[in-house]
Amino acid sequence: MGFSTLLDILGSTIVGGMLLMILLRLNNAAVQNTYVYGGDLITQQDLVAVVDLIEYDFRKIGYCKDWKKIPDPSKSIIAATDSSITYLTDDNNDGVVDTMHYYTGPVSELSQTPNPRDRLLYRVLNSEPAKSANMGITQFKMTYYDALGNKLNFPITVPSAIYTMQIDITVENSSAYAEQYSSAFWRQIRLAARNLKNR
Repeated sequence: MGFSTLLDILGSTIVGGMLLMILLRLNNAAVQNTYVYGGDLITQQDLVAVVDLIEYDFRKIGYCKDWKKIPDPSKSIIAATDSSITYLTDDNNDGVVDTMHYYTGPVSELSQTPNPRDRLLYRVLNSEPAKSANMGITQFKMTYYDALGNKLNFPITVPSAIYTMQIDITVENSSAYAEQYSSAFWRQIRLAARNLKNR
C-alpha cells in the first residue's frame, strides 16, 4: 500500500509538472503574440501618420496661393540630399511663401529606446523650432529624377532639375519581444508635385 501511494504521488507530480510547463508555454506564446500583433498595429499606424503628412506637404512643393510669388516652380526646391529636402511652399494657404525642410536626425538621438536603428524625422517650417516625433522611422530615403525620368546623382548641384522623386520609408516599433522588431515599408514611386510640372 505504501509503495503504491508513492508511485501515485510521483506520477501526479510528473503529470502536474508537465501540465504546468504546458501552461507556461501557452502563456508565453500568448504574451508574444499579443506583443507582436500590438507592435505590428502601432508600426502600421505610425507609418500611415508619417506618410499622410509627407504626401500632404510634398504635393505642395512650389505651391503658393499667390502664384506670382513663385513664378518659376522649377526653382522651388532649394536643396536636396538622399535624406533631406528643403523647398518653397505656402503651408497654410495664406499667400505667403514658406520654406519647408525635412531631414532625419542621427540614431544617437534615440539611444534611450531599445531599437538601435530608429531616428527622428524633423519638419522645420521657416525659422520655427523643428518639430519631430518618435514614429520609429529607421529609413527615410529620397531618390530624385529629372523630366526625362533619369535618376539624378548625388550631390544634387542643380535642384531645379528635380522633376519627380521616390520616397522610401521604413518604420519599426521602438521596442520588441525577444529583439524581433515589427517593421512596415512604404515607397512612393515618382511623386510629382503638380507645380513642378508647370515649367
